[in-house]
Amino acid sequence: MKQTKIVILGAGHVGTHCALSLMFRSLANEIVLIDTDEEKAKSQALDLDDMGACFPAKVVIRSGSYEDLDDADILVNAIGRSRKEGETRLDMFGDSLERLKDIIPKIQDTKFRGILISITNPADVVGECLRKALGIERFRCFSTGTSLDSLRIKRILEEKTGYHRNSIEVFCMGEHGDSQIVPLSRVSVGGKPFAKLQKEYPDTLGKITIEDLHDEVRQAGMTVIIGKKSTEFGIGIALSEIVKSIVYDEKRIWPLSVHLDGEYGQKDVAAGVPAVIGADGIEEIVEMDLTEEEKSQFAHSCDVIRGYLKKAKEMLS
Repeated sequence: MKQTKIVILGAGHVGTHCALSLMFRSLANEIVLIDTDEEKAKSQALDLDDMGACFPAKVVIRSGSYEDLDDADILVNAIGRSRKEGETRLDMFGDSLERLKDIIPKIQDTKFRGILISITNPADVVGECLRKALGIERFRCFSTGTSLDSLRIKRILEEKTGYHRNSIEVFCMGEHGDSQIVPLSRVSVGGKPFAKLQKEYPDTLGKITIEDLHDEVRQAGMTVIIGKKSTEFGIGIALSEIVKSIVYDEKRIWPLSVHLDGEYGQKDVAAGVPAVIGADGIEEIVEMDLTEEEKSQFAHSCDVIRGYLKKAKEMLS
C-alpha cells in the first residue's frame, strides 16, 4: 500500500468514526483531524491515538490545520451538526451552506490536488457545491450519497427474506433523502432476480412491496436519531469502504453521488448512482437498465436535488 494521508474536516460523531474505521483497517499512514473547536480535535486525536499500540501497522493520527491539505491524498468533509428528530436532510441545507462559506476559501488557499469525499448533509447538494466552487473534476469530488442507504436496504431485505445480506445485490439511487428510490427490478439474491423469487414464494417474499421498502429505508436513519441523537457507525464503515477501493485500486462498484453528464438522462445534477471506484476516484458510472416507472422516480429525485442546487448557487454567490 502506498503512503496515504487523509484529512478529515470535522471531529464530531461522523468525522471521528470515519477515522476509527480507517485506523482499524490500516487504510492510511497519517490521519489529520481539523475542527473549528481545536481542543476537541486534539482530544479526539489523542483518544484515537491511544489505540495505536494495538494495531499491527503504525498510523499517525493528530489534529492539524488546512495547510495539511497541501500534500493530502484524500479529503473527507464531515463538517456540520447531527440531524434532529423530525428533520429531513434537506432541512439541514441552510446550516450546511453557511459552513461551506467558511471552508471553501480555506481549501482554495491550499495546494490540495487529491480526491474529495463529502459526507455533510444534504449530501448530494453539499458535494456538488464543493466540486463547483473548488473546480475539481467530477470523478475526483463526490459525496457518499446513497452509500449508507444501500447498506440499510441490505439489512432490511435480509430481515425480510432470511438470506444473508452479502448475497443480496441492491442499490439505493437518487437523493440521500426522502426522494431516493430502490430499483426493485435490479435487486437480486445470489444472482436470481428478486421478482422471480417473489413469484416462487408468494406467501412470504411476494408480500414485500416497493412502497414498504421505500418507507423503511427512508425511516431507518431517523429511527437511530430518535434513539441516540446521531448516526455514526454505518457512515464510518461506508467511508472506509470507499477509501479502501481507492487505496487498493479495487475497481469496485459502489453507490455514490456524482455529477451526472447525460447518464440516466440527467444533467446538471449530482445524484446517487452505482459507480466504479479505483485509484483515481470514480472511473465509470454504471448505467443499469431501469423500468419506465423507476426512470420517472429517479428523474423526480434528481429534480428535487436540482432545485436545492439552484438555491445553493444563489446563497454561495
